[in-house]
Amino acid sequence: NKMPEIEIIEEVRETIKVQIPKMYKVLLHNDDTTTFDFVIAVLRKIFHKTTEEAIEITKAIHVEGKGVAGAPYSREIAEEKTLETIAFARANSFPLTPTFEEL
Repeated sequence: NKMPEIEIIEEVRETIKVQIPKMYKVLLHNDDTTTFDFVIAVLRKIFHKTTEEAIEITKAIHVEGKGVAGAPYSREIAEEKTLETIAFARANSFPLTPTFEEL
């Protein structure tokens, strides 16, 4: 009475921790020099907002001192849009200040 051969397969279970990348929002800050039209242009050109959305955001920036230009972005994209906004504003002699922060 022969025992059947039992093959033992060792199972390796690995826990893989997936780090969800942090997302960011880009803010535009109110100042007394940058025109409404220019802020709207920035929101349309760099943040791909519709004219209506751009007007709403621009009003919010004016009233509340700052407003969300766009989100959610990866850190790289948020940085890129921030730098692009600064370059575009300075090229047009406006002091418009964008910042980005974690959502």
